[in-house]
Amino acid sequence: MTSLIHLSDLAGDSDLHQSLQGGAVSIGNFDGVHLGHRALLERVRWHAQRVGGKAIAIVMDPHPASVLRPHGAPPSLTSLSRRAELMSGSGIDHLLVCEATRDFLNQTAEEFFQRLIVEQLSAKAIIEGPNFFFGRDRAGNTTRLKELAAERQIDVEIVVPSVRDERMVSSSRIREAIASGDIVLANQMLGSRYRLTGVVTTGEQRGRTLGFPTANLGGVTTLLPEHGVYAALACGDECDGPSNHPAAVHIGPNPTFNERQETKIEAHLLDYDGDLYGKSLSLTLVSQVRGVIKFADASALKQQLQIDLQTVRETVSSLQSRP
Repeated sequence: MTSLIHLSDLAGDSDLHQSLQGGAVSIGNFDGVHLGHRALLERVRWHAQRVGGKAIAIVMDPHPASVLRPHGAPPSLTSLSRRAELMSGSGIDHLLVCEATRDFLNQTAEEFFQRLIVEQLSAKAIIEGPNFFFGRDRAGNTTRLKELAAERQIDVEIVVPSVRDERMVSSSRIREAIASGDIVLANQMLGSRYRLTGVVTTGEQRGRTLGFPTANLGGVTTLLPEHGVYAALACGDECDGPSNHPAAVHIGPNPTFNERQETKIEAHLLDYDGDLYGKSLSLTLVSQVRGVIKFADASALKQQLQIDLQTVRETVSSLQSRP
């Protein structure tokens, strides 16, 4: 399992600091830990085994753009803990988090390299993609990286990006797919299913009066897909409760009852009758079922919900029956 470590933790733990010395590292955002990231991370693992050290992925948190351009930061696809979870499949030992303060981001490329890669980690190998930039104003690129590494006899590998439909797989492309409701394409590029995680809160209980009780999910910090109804799998607190349970998820306003354009996340777990209030719930999205519709009345809505639930049941059944 990939451990989540903050750079500030190293100052007070000499054993931990020592354990991170002399390994293979890669610096990036790794949001989504998509197929391109995984190909790169597998090379980090390979180099770590070659040099006899740890495989370390390095991220900055919060996203540098949120510090330098607060209104221009992209919405996240994954939390740090989710990134660590996904990195485990690629054999990464540690996800090292650097606090993205203005002082930290103001380091020149040379200062950044010397302080983090050389002094803190004594890295023996660095693995990056071709679009890697580092240091103040993104002044450092892969050419400068190779120069700095060569001076200190550190190996560098630049990994060829993964491509799908003749376009590079990237976090920004995945955000585009999710924002348009194309969860199938997003999941293909991610190599895993896109997940929304939050805490179940009390809603208006209208779903229960219609015969379709829903769990209202609050506190979601990652990117929401286009408004619509989605087929999903639900999992509770560390799967203590519903585990990979089929769910119909409505994201967006409820125009049949409420003209306000308030976005809500409401999940109806099929054939489930447990108490989820106050508990963490994760929804892994499979595909979009339909868009948000304003119905003439509650009766018309109930008829459509029956159709939606059958679609979700068939979608998830087909998914679970695959070898």
